[in-house]
Amino acid sequence: MDFSVKPVLSGPLTVLRPFTEADAEVMAHLMEDPEVALFTGASPNPVTPESLRAWYGSRSAQGDRLDLAVTDRETGEVVGEVVLNEWDPAARSCTFRTFLGPRGRGRGFGTEATRLILGYGFDQLGLHRIELEAYAFNSRAIRVYEKVGFLHEGVRKEIELKDGKWVDEVVMAVLEDEWAVHRGHPEIAEATGVTPTAR
Repeated sequence: MDFSVKPVLSGPLTVLRPFTEADAEVMAHLMEDPEVALFTGASPNPVTPESLRAWYGSRSAQGDRLDLAVTDRETGEVVGEVVLNEWDPAARSCTFRTFLGPRGRGRGFGTEATRLILGYGFDQLGLHRIELEAYAFNSRAIRVYEKVGFLHEGVRKEIELKDGKWVDEVVMAVLEDEWAVHRGHPEIAEATGVTPTAR
């Protein structure tokens, strides 16, 4: 498993590429979007232009995670990010997270970008399991995750107090044998009668 290689992954709609320090300004702008803040939560540490430049400038040097910018294939505009982190070598597992700014939503970018990085995680990094956590009220993201093959594993009840209300968190995952069957298209696999081992 070699996280030191930072690939460029391309689909019909998006190109996922390594971050550079120059991406910090646009990422700061995307993070200010109210929907991004609502669904991703606030950073525990103060975010400054300097800290963002240091963060995105150092992503390509990380040997235990993969952070890629999601860009519009037509324009090259950065519209969000996809990340595999919290690598557990013994379990061959990672956590997936993503966010897209306003110009990346409703265009199929999230679905494609998720399929691209999951495919890389399973096929090139040799991961066995990729999991995620999402607020239960983030129904649009959960639909995308289901669409690419993530399965619900549980709910963490009242995990956080948000705007005066307790919110739940959904835990989802996809395993390598499941990915090998559907390659991010479980509906096609099901239609042809091919299904992974039930769990």
